[in-house]
Amino acid sequence: MTDITPPACAKCRENPTLPFAISMAFQPIINARTLQIFGYEALVRGVNGEGAGQVLAQVDNDNLYRFDQQCRVTAIEWASKLKLDKMLSINFMPNAVYQAERCIRATLKTAERCQFPTKLLMFEFTENERITDSSHLKSIINCYKELGFRTAIDDFGAGYSGLELLTDLQTDLIKLDMTLIKDIDQSPARQIIVRHTIAMLHELGCSVLAEGIETAAEAQWLQAAGVEFMQGYLFAKPGFEHLPSADVSALTPIE
Repeated sequence: MTDITPPACAKCRENPTLPFAISMAFQPIINARTLQIFGYEALVRGVNGEGAGQVLAQVDNDNLYRFDQQCRVTAIEWASKLKLDKMLSINFMPNAVYQAERCIRATLKTAERCQFPTKLLMFEFTENERITDSSHLKSIINCYKELGFRTAIDDFGAGYSGLELLTDLQTDLIKLDMTLIKDIDQSPARQIIVRHTIAMLHELGCSVLAEGIETAAEAQWLQAAGVEFMQGYLFAKPGFEHLPSADVSALTPIE
């Protein structure tokens, strides 16, 4: 039988390891109603704690697919090692997924090997990455949903697609970009935009997460506006190879 392995899959097969090593940091996501930690976002780092920028500078077309795979595997391995029993949010690159069913296999095998429940996996893609084929992205999201994963759009409001993206697909969670959040308690324009965006997303059936929160005033305004989840330095900085606790003293629990 003729081998019809897709070019992207062939690259992963021919180069099973990255030419550089990676590790992970974890930042808590807060449930703004209960003030409990909902989960952690896994953020790529170098093995000595180097920032994401230094790591991403080494990614090119030859190792893009393998890098995306290795990030998922490393995130799950560390989450299992740290005994995470809450949601694990992993970033993925839609343009690095040739075929969702094929590319998810390594993730599923790793979760099984590490005994990490797949029901605790959430995959988020950034709106900052230009999506060349929206139908391809929709097929990925649908596949992940069928497998029981949660899905999220990261950096909403700062990328290429914006509202157009929402006409084709709705993920479980939408993460409002920090450019919309910064000083929102002092910005009437931001308040109007975010208030209406929250109402729209709720009507579409999407939960809302505000990221990049740095001040108590920002957090309190967002909580009053109905944001369900929050993330940012106010609560905790990313913890390199550990799960940091969160300071939620700026918020009030909602019954």
